[in-house]
Amino acid sequence: MADHYEVLGVSREASLDEIKKAYRRLARELHPDVNPGEEASERFKLVTHAYDVLSDKDQRARYDMGGGDSPFGAGGGAGGFGGFGDIFETFFGAGAGGRAGRPRSRRERGQDALVRVTLDLQDVVFGVHRDIDVDTAIACETCEGSCCQPGTTPVTCDICHGAGNVQRQVRSLLGNVVTTVPCNVCQGYGTTIPYPCATCQGQGRVRSRRTVSLDIPAGVETGLRLQLPGSGEVGPAGGPNGDLYIEVSVTPHPVFSRDGDDLLATLDVSMSDAILGTTTTIDSLDGPVDLEIRPGVQAGDILTIKNRGITPLRGSQRGDLKVGVHVVTPTRLDHKERALIEDFAKRTKAPAPQLSEFHQGLFAKLRDRFRNS
Repeated sequence: MADHYEVLGVSREASLDEIKKAYRRLARELHPDVNPGEEASERFKLVTHAYDVLSDKDQRARYDMGGGDSPFGAGGGAGGFGGFGDIFETFFGAGAGGRAGRPRSRRERGQDALVRVTLDLQDVVFGVHRDIDVDTAIACETCEGSCCQPGTTPVTCDICHGAGNVQRQVRSLLGNVVTTVPCNVCQGYGTTIPYPCATCQGQGRVRSRRTVSLDIPAGVETGLRLQLPGSGEVGPAGGPNGDLYIEVSVTPHPVFSRDGDDLLATLDVSMSDAILGTTTTIDSLDGPVDLEIRPGVQAGDILTIKNRGITPLRGSQRGDLKVGVHVVTPTRLDHKERALIEDFAKRTKAPAPQLSEFHQGLFAKLRDRFRNS
């Protein structure tokens, strides 16, 4: 039996870090995926076994004392126990009692993806179609998700013989037990890939940008997430796609604001139009619409235009467009205009200014009326 220190090319006083570095260097050189020769395969087995013994503190101590390759060593007593770590690994680790678990599958579900989309208020009112560019993982066209060069296939691991795990005997306080750990040659897959696909580096997928067509319904709002099942990134080895989530952000509109399914706006009305009444045309998000202002309209009154609001996310009945009146008082009058206003004041004999219910400004008054209208 070859000396483990000589196999790894380290001295008997080598530290654990030095042993690890030596093993990694030799593993990269002798791994079957890199060096498929029979001689290299045999050396790789020796290197792996030597590392398993020397990287374990208790096994290395027994080996240095002449205990051979057996994990139980030549001596008895407390020095031969594997310790509490092995006991916990037996009951809570990969397996126990010699029962091997199933090998891992290379195919895994892809991760979900999140894309943020910015919309205008008009998009919210009517819904909108968007083509969204997504940077994600897609299936490799060269190997079609097999991870192998075309014409080649994975081969059964000659260390675990396709089980994906290997068994290790240790002595514990409960006696001799067998633990099952993933094979460090095939990483628990049960197979190795001698000739990985050059395009995807043996992953079965590549990064790419693709376009996703999306119909965003009316009624969405900032912070809402739309889910597109199966539109996320493809999984390793051609595994199923994850989901794609679209997070909505709505840009504030300079004129209209939203209150549930209603749209709110403020209309500036001259003092004369407020007194006499008039008909005007306003530009709604649907286009021009006529609006009648009745004579004597007051500041803060709400004029409602039915079915010109937002279509709800789940429903078909649109909300309303609610317009709050803001009466504009002229600040500059010429001599003739001032005389007319003074004559009007004398004729109407309006009461003197007096206190009334307190309001936090016109917009607070409009807000309260909007909510109660």
